[in-house]
Parts: sequence; structure tokens; C-alpha cells
Amino acid sequence: MKLATRYIHAGTEPDPSTGAIMTPIYQTSTYVQEAPGVNKGFEYARSQNPTRKALEEAYAQIENGKHGLAFSSGVAATDAVIKLLSPGDEVICANDMYGGTYRLFTKVFAKYGIHFNYVDTTDTNNIRKAISPKTKLIWIETPTNPLMNITDIAAVAALAKEAGAWLCVDNTFASPYLQNPLDLGADIVMHSATKYLGGHSDVIQGCLVMNDDSLREQLYFIQKSCGAVPGPMDCFLVLRGIKTLHVRMQRHCENGERIANFLRSHPKIGKVYWCGFTDHPGFSIAQKQMRGFGGMMSFTLKDDSVENAKRVLSSTKVFALAESLGGVESLINHPASMTHASIPREERIKNGLTDSLIRLSVGIEDADDLIEDLNQAIG
Repeated sequence: MKLATRYIHAGTEPDPSTGAIMTPIYQTSTYVQEAPGVNKGFEYARSQNPTRKALEEAYAQIENGKHGLAFSSGVAATDAVIKLLSPGDEVICANDMYGGTYRLFTKVFAKYGIHFNYVDTTDTNNIRKAISPKTKLIWIETPTNPLMNITDIAAVAALAKEAGAWLCVDNTFASPYLQNPLDLGADIVMHSATKYLGGHSDVIQGCLVMNDDSLREQLYFIQKSCGAVPGPMDCFLVLRGIKTLHVRMQRHCENGERIANFLRSHPKIGKVYWCGFTDHPGFSIAQKQMRGFGGMMSFTLKDDSVENAKRVLSSTKVFALAESLGGVESLINHPASMTHASIPREERIKNGLTDSLIRLSVGIEDADDLIEDLNQAIG
């Protein structure tokens, strides 16, 4: 089945009782049982919900996986993965990642005796050198947030398998439309479904997708026991969003390419970080493992001062200054003070995330309007 058809029909069947073409919102906390322990597959809404079940099936289908699990946020999904580990276990993770993930790792789980080793994952030799007998998980983003670095998923998957560790890929920036890490050997795929999967900036949600039955049971136990599950209305909204993922991503990619090339040709722009440039260090790998290059990018100004960056950030009229990404509307963001503020400044600077870096989530508006808006803001 082709991608467009799969996205429209993933997880959804006509309601057997009414014929409703959309999965109903089962707004219930519990389910009547015929006798103690005898039910229709649903007992209590924290454990199961029909709307969530349909969405979890959709998650699995769009990521070419066997099992999907929905969580109340992307961070909650990440939290569940780390709860697979025990004190003394080690995690190898990218030194360029979403600030909320870094905060969860360093401020919450590190104090429980889990060690996080941050390396530049664009060079697989760095990962190989960091692997030890205690390594139980490798966590990567590709493309990374916000510097758009690319990691070779298949190569890292081979290293993880050799080490007896799990590989989890945060696939939020690419979306399943552009990249399917399970096909490349990853064990778990994580999404902040708040972003491209929901697509309309109206829901907070996360998900995990995997193939291994045992891994699914472990993660489902964590989901059920810890309770970070989404409500049925949120599940309905993401189910609806997935139906248009393919057409939205096509426009995100088209607009992203135009904006990236516009910025690169602008006399007042310094560096543009977008993985679709043929001279991007990870271009050949991105071309191999992705179907397109998306609408996420970052840039600096030639007058690389924080004051000038803030002037641009506050001057756009179509691009909205806000956190998050992946919605139909275009957003402009200052990672150092917004999405990545939880990372210590010295760590940000060391990894190339300067105080003046500007991140764009290019939406699906008319590209000419977006270019005009950026042009007037840059001045």
C-alpha cells in the first residue's frame, strides 16, 4: 500500500455499531464487565481505550512497525524508554538534541544512577569508542534539533546490535513520511506527535513504535503502571492529523527548500543549517535514509550578535515567535532562550549552538509570503 493511502486509512475502520467512518471519541473512564474478568477487551481507560487503540495501530502502520504505544507527550514517551533501564546502566546519546530530552536525562534520571554519555553521533567511531559492557541504550536524533546534524541510523543500529544494546531514534524532525528508522535496524522509534503527526498545534502527545513483542510488553507495562497516557480527544486529533501527513509534508519540504535557498543567498545571512544542501556534511547519508529534507532549519546572521538576532525574531509577521514545530503555520524560535534553555550555556556553545542561532519551522503557507516576511525582518 502506498504512503498516502496508508496514512489516510491507518488504524481506522468504520465503527461496527454505527458505520461512522471516523473512530469515535470514547470519552469514558471505565467499561462494564459481563462478569468479574469477563469484558470486551477493555477494563479501565488508563490501560486501554478504543480511540487510543486505533491511534496506536496507526502509529505502528505509518512507521512500518508491529506495535505502537501512545503517551501524553513526547517527553513521557522518552521517560518510558529510560525506565527500561536500571541503576548502573549507561546510555550513549547525541550531544546535539532537544533541550527537554537533555533535561530529563540529566536532571531526573542521572540521580538514579543511570549514566549518560554525550558524543557527536555523526561520526559512528565516537559511538564505538563510547560503548562499554554497561551500555544498554543508544539514543539519537536525526536530523538533530536544532543544528540539523545527520546520523547514519543503519550504521549505529549495527553497533547497537553488536553491543547488545537497544537503539532508539527520535524521528520527530523527519516524521514517518521522510524516514522509517525501524527499517534501518532501530529497536524503538520515538515521536513527539505534538509536531508533524498532529500537525495543527492543537494537541500534546508522544508515541513509541517497535517490532519486538517482549519490548512492547515491557513498555506497555510502564505505560499502564506510570499512567502517562493521552485522553481520547487528543488521540482523535492525532488520528485526524495523520490522514493529511503526506500532503502537509510535501508542502513542508517544498517550502523548506525555497526558504533554505533564499536564506543562503541573502547577503545578511551567515550560515544556514539545512540537511538538503549538497555540501551539508551529512547530505549523502540523509539522501540515503530520508525521502526528502523537510521544513526544519536554523541560521545565523552575518552580524552575529544576540541583539540583532532578537530584532529579527521579534520582527516577523507571518512567522510566529513560539516554541514547538511541525504545525501548518510557520514558527520562528530562539533555541538558546526557548527550546534549549535547559542545556547549560557552555555545553550549548561547545556543541555549536550559539546564543544568536535562529530556528525555523517552515509551515505550509505560500512560500512567497514566507520569503517576503523573512526578508523584511532581516532588513
